[in-house]
Amino acid sequence: MKQLREGYTTGSCAAAASFASVLWQTSGKCPEWVELEVPAGKLLHLEIQAEEAYTCGVQKDGGDDPDETNGCLVTASVEILPAAGAVQFRAGTGVGTITRKGLKLPVGEPAINPVPRQMIEKAVRSVIGEKGAVVTISVPNGEVIAEKTFNGRLGITGGISILGTTGIVRPMSEEAIRETLYLELSMCRQEYGTACAFVTGYAGESFLKRQYPQGKAIVLCSNYLGYLLDCAEELGFTHVLLAGRTGKLVKPAADIMYLHSHTAGGQREVICTHAALAGASRAQVQQLYQCNTTRDMTELLCTYPFSEQVWHTIAEKVCENCMRRTHGKIQVGLLLLDENDRILAESSQTDSIRKAWLTCGTN
Repeated sequence: MKQLREGYTTGSCAAAASFASVLWQTSGKCPEWVELEVPAGKLLHLEIQAEEAYTCGVQKDGGDDPDETNGCLVTASVEILPAAGAVQFRAGTGVGTITRKGLKLPVGEPAINPVPRQMIEKAVRSVIGEKGAVVTISVPNGEVIAEKTFNGRLGITGGISILGTTGIVRPMSEEAIRETLYLELSMCRQEYGTACAFVTGYAGESFLKRQYPQGKAIVLCSNYLGYLLDCAEELGFTHVLLAGRTGKLVKPAADIMYLHSHTAGGQREVICTHAALAGASRAQVQQLYQCNTTRDMTELLCTYPFSEQVWHTIAEKVCENCMRRTHGKIQVGLLLLDENDRILAESSQTDSIRKAWLTCGTN
């Protein structure tokens, strides 16, 4: 099996570009490459692209990680101040600005995360000492890239974030996804309180926004339902409203909490089991089991007189398992949707949980 190749972060690119900018100004020549030691303890040899006015760039190489920022150019322009002082940071073209509370930096600050800031300051100070400096980081096509990331959900506008805690990109790691989901959830907790809606995708989110425009606290859990429930318990949430289609949200009825299709199916088994418990005949269960998709099973089930009972008991089991996952600390409700975004079932506690969600953050 081929070993996947590591890469380096936008934070490493920004630090190396900043280092090159001050070297250019102090030596009179732009370096062709620089060495940068990253927090992971590795020494990177990064090629420098000389731009105008002492601006230097480094092209990100994400290795074999399928990252939207792979190949982007990160540039740095450093103004060296005459007196001793702080290293200040500015967002240039394509670097976002923070507009919501709950992230690691205050509202209004450039979206250059703390570790990249530390890396940049260390690199710059190794050349200029205690002098102050103003570091402007840019990503020429950052606004376009940002549209493909979670930045909009996190309240980061105008471009991408400069990220990285180790300086190294580890291929296929889910660490960054989990960190982003946790950040979004913690922001909801800070802004709106202890009630939140989880959606598995666009269908659930658009349904909630259309039906309940006053509901603000909506977090995309994607496939990471179990992880987000753990985070919600840690952050002190008391109510979670789930909304989404059957393809993913029948799985927790079988205690499947990571919802990616590559990891687990289970929809056929869940629906057939609950149909049998509702009184389906052997022939009816066999017909359901022979369906190729959850959509086909839904359409067939609707022709049976016990259809509503099946969806209701599935919804109740989903909520029961989710509440057990959070050790009974969070009340969970479910809006289970079909492919046309009609409600197939609501769990018994959904009404009270929906009210808690709709009133959160209004006091």
